[in-house]
Amino acid sequence: MPETSGSTGRTPETDVIDFRAAEQLLAARDPRGAVKLLDSVIGAHPENTAARLLRARAFFAAAQLRPAELEFTVVLEREPDNAFAHFALARTYERQNRPDQARRHFRLAAALDPNPQYLRCARFDD
Repeated sequence: MPETSGSTGRTPETDVIDFRAAEQLLAARDPRGAVKLLDSVIGAHPENTAARLLRARAFFAAAQLRPAELEFTVVLEREPDNAFAHFALARTYERQNRPDQARRHFRLAAALDPNPQYLRCARFDD
């Protein structure tokens, strides 16, 4: 009998399937569907940074900017060297019309990874 997660009846395999399905939903432009699947994955595995990053991306795609900001912040607390998370948090701040916070995270992203898009957004020449 497969190991289940508490009284939810979820198995590790179910969580992996839901995570992969959430990736597909996000790619198919159904961020709200992705968030629904990821809620149960994160409920079972709150320490899973990959699931939190995917949920943050889904919140951002659904224009749920405050939840996106909170999730990106959790990811960065756990992985302060995650250039993508800094970049995505910067985009989130940008959409919230918070340019000072956005610039800081754009620059951190570019400092961590010289990705041309990160460098362009960092505007080091300003």
